[in-house]
Amino acid sequence: DEVGRGALFGPGVAAAVILPEGMASLARAGLKDSKQLTSAQREKLDRRIRKVALAVSVAEIDAETIDRVNIYQATRIAMLAAVHSLSVAPDHLLIDAMRLDHPCAQTRLFYGDALSLSIAAASVIAKVHRDRLMCELDGAHPGYGLASHKGYATPEHRLALEALGPCPLHR
Repeated sequence: DEVGRGALFGPGVAAAVILPEGMASLARAGLKDSKQLTSAQREKLDRRIRKVALAVSVAEIDAETIDRVNIYQATRIAMLAAVHSLSVAPDHLLIDAMRLDHPCAQTRLFYGDALSLSIAAASVIAKVHRDRLMCELDGAHPGYGLASHKGYATPEHRLALEALGPCPLHR
């Protein structure tokens, strides 16, 4: 799964997760689409997922590439990079709403993070990674409020863009 597609600032982030069979405990722990969880819930689930997963990988795609190839293609690039970086080769990909140029079998699921624990786990891993990165970048690019809105098009961010103009990490 990916996060950051609708952001105005920073990279898109994709994660790939391979879970062992029988992970109902993650569902009982509240694992679902990262957008439906609080930051504290995501952080806790991130740690839990990383403990039980057979493999976890995260890939970033920078703002320059996003601007050059478009967000859809950049997302596909990041997702493919995350899959290729897994320490265990997948035998089947469950992907939220798209297909990748990868030779193994794939199932495209619309609203996949609501239907698959693996996709939900990837959603959480990617969101936690990107949120941490936005907090770090807030120090390097003060005035935009990145730690609070994570680069998305909030009124606060739009006002900062009007006042400060875009920086190189804006898209």
